[in-house]
Amino acid sequence: MDQEGHTTETASPRPQLNYLHDVLEDLKAQHLYFRLKVLEGEQKPVANFDGKEVINLSSNNYLGFTTHKALRRAAMEATKRFGVGSGAVRTIAGTMKMHMELEEQIARFKGTEACVVFQSGFAANAGTVSAILGKEDLIISDELNHASIIDGCRLSKAAIKVFRHKDVGDCERILKETESWPGKKLLITDGVFSMEGDIAPLPQLSDLAEKYNCIMMVDDAHSSGVLGRNGRGTVDHLGCHGRVDIQVGTLSKAVGSLGGYVCGSRDLIEFLYHRGRPFLFSTSHPPSVVATCQAAFTLLDSAEGEGLIRKLWSNTKFFKRGLKRLGFKTGESQTPITPIMVGDAAKCSEFSRRLYDAGLFGVAIGYPTVAQGKARVRTIVTATHKRADLEKALEILGRIGREMQIIS
Repeated sequence: MDQEGHTTETASPRPQLNYLHDVLEDLKAQHLYFRLKVLEGEQKPVANFDGKEVINLSSNNYLGFTTHKALRRAAMEATKRFGVGSGAVRTIAGTMKMHMELEEQIARFKGTEACVVFQSGFAANAGTVSAILGKEDLIISDELNHASIIDGCRLSKAAIKVFRHKDVGDCERILKETESWPGKKLLITDGVFSMEGDIAPLPQLSDLAEKYNCIMMVDDAHSSGVLGRNGRGTVDHLGCHGRVDIQVGTLSKAVGSLGGYVCGSRDLIEFLYHRGRPFLFSTSHPPSVVATCQAAFTLLDSAEGEGLIRKLWSNTKFFKRGLKRLGFKTGESQTPITPIMVGDAAKCSEFSRRLYDAGLFGVAIGYPTVAQGKARVRTIVTATHKRADLEKALEILGRIGREMQIIS
């Protein structure tokens, strides 16, 4: 019954969606089905999921900003001053002064003319690619680019050519074959690849973009706050300022809050104000989120932020050395994202489950997120992990890995 004493009934599902049950059963048979782990409390290096305290190696909270006192304070003060929501899309009544100030702050941080903030990193990628290109154009894309890039490419209706992962020679082969393409050309790559943890060869790709007259775009989601001076990303880390036309970043990982952004020329940002569909048709960020992001970029550009990034890399190097000593295969990772390669999806799922039971949260990643036969447990170390946390994590990984014969 409801609060007024009326009887309530759950409607029986109509048969038109019965096929979804069959799909889910097939996922279970392939060991690709999962249940959501529920976080009870704060997103911390040791956290409570489903009532169990575990060492958390599955969060994108690289610098611990989700619980930082400066960001908490900014969110609460903004809510008191401006309320809980903006009330409209940016192009009608939802652009607050603080939205513009955040965009100006990010543009200064990234060393570009201008910036636009989207509701998510996914929206930033998909909305930008689909806005700037059309069916007469061409996209040259790394085969391991993020799903948001892939979806943006499809939405643009441009022709898509995919080059082998980080293979500059293969990329140039495609560019030579399409040198006379009549429309615009976009060369696009992740800065840091989210499942591999490796870094794009951005200087060489920028050379190709200049040589073959391509727009150069990089998604710096996993390098924002991680690589470059005070976390300015791969463009800064690899010395490519002025060579990348479009820089995408996230506010949801190292920045600790929610959203995505695009940085570039003033014309690019003005164009996205007019043609970026997620920007045009989504309510803008609430004041608390905007203020949190402002506080995060102020913190990044401080001595404390610099110190947190150093701690992140110190922890990363310690953890990687430990995995190597134990004999785990970690691919070509160059960043805090460190995949523990297992291969078989069923074995990887079981490995993840047993790690969790032993007190370590590392998520199994399988098809279609990664290729068939390349299942892995993806781990991410943060600045706020204590050395004792990482030592215990390595002990658990070694013990379960040996029991399952993943390592000898």
